[in-house]
Amino acid sequence: MSFPYLQNFLGLGSGLQTKNAAGGGVGVGGWVELGRTTLGASSDTITVSSLTNKRYYMILGSTYATGGQIRQMLRFNSDTGNNYAYRGGADGGSVTSAPRSNMPINEDNEDVGEFSVGYVSNFATKEKLVLGHSVRVNATGAGTAPGRTEFANKHSQTSNPINAMNFVNPESGDYASGSELVVLGWDPADTHTNNFWTELANVTLNSSSNTLSSGTITAKKYLWVQAYLKSSGSTNRILRFNSDSGSNYTMRLNANGGTDSGYTAFSGAWGGEQGNSSSPMFLNFFIVNTASKEKLVIGNELIQNTAGAGTAPKRTEGVGKWTNTSNQITQVSLFNNDVTDYASGSSIVVWGSD
Repeated sequence: MSFPYLQNFLGLGSGLQTKNAAGGGVGVGGWVELGRTTLGASSDTITVSSLTNKRYYMILGSTYATGGQIRQMLRFNSDTGNNYAYRGGADGGSVTSAPRSNMPINEDNEDVGEFSVGYVSNFATKEKLVLGHSVRVNATGAGTAPGRTEFANKHSQTSNPINAMNFVNPESGDYASGSELVVLGWDPADTHTNNFWTELANVTLNSSSNTLSSGTITAKKYLWVQAYLKSSGSTNRILRFNSDSGSNYTMRLNANGGTDSGYTAFSGAWGGEQGNSSSPMFLNFFIVNTASKEKLVIGNELIQNTAGAGTAPKRTEGVGKWTNTSNQITQVSLFNNDVTDYASGSSIVVWGSD
């Protein structure tokens, strides 16, 4: 199953415009990689330059610390002036900061690692707008919940399109070797076929089950997972990898803009902060999947709630991690530990890229 109702918002067209698992997709357009910088030695900056002018950008930031603490702070076109403004918050908090000389992607310091996903609106004569989420490890192992930041930034420059993006670290340590910034682009007029995201799995249940699994997938550094869950009764949704059901996960979740809840030594990287539900649900996850590092997850969930316009849906945003540092994820599943199975028609789609 694909998700055509999200395509216009996510920069995807008919058929999701991604390569299929065999690499023979016929779609055109979609997200294409414009630039990437992967550090070969520690540094306080990561720069991706000479960017093609695209209407929208998607950024993936994966950074690890060495010699002290780090933080992901973003600049455009190497502009170091006080031409930026920020609104966001760490772990459910709320902060406004303006004017400033950079744009926070992760609000708190971190001495292990961070992962971020952001979207940028790039219109030459308008202020450049940025929104997204990030996750920080906080501490390795299942005993500490990860931290999260939701960010909304702007760059007040209205004369030129973005041609470079810069991660800058203001903290005591450095970005370690292997840290990287990846910039994707999308434009309505694009007709390329070398899309960044390749479909790895597309599974729809033909009968009820307490598990919705991708099956075995090709290991990729970055994963994008979407799932649509149907049920005739009360269901939960626990996100697991490689069939690991042990207490090897942690997560931090926020329901409907309330107070964050942290969960340690849990059996999944997502656990349904809104509780069990019989309403249809839509879930969206981004995952950084490096074999030797803990796997970091950024997630969002929407529950339909009572049908009709008279009742608002429920939402959850959060982060999670899987503490495995030996293997890449090669299977993604949602497990229901409540009394009712996922109904026929429930589906999961996984895309990936290195």
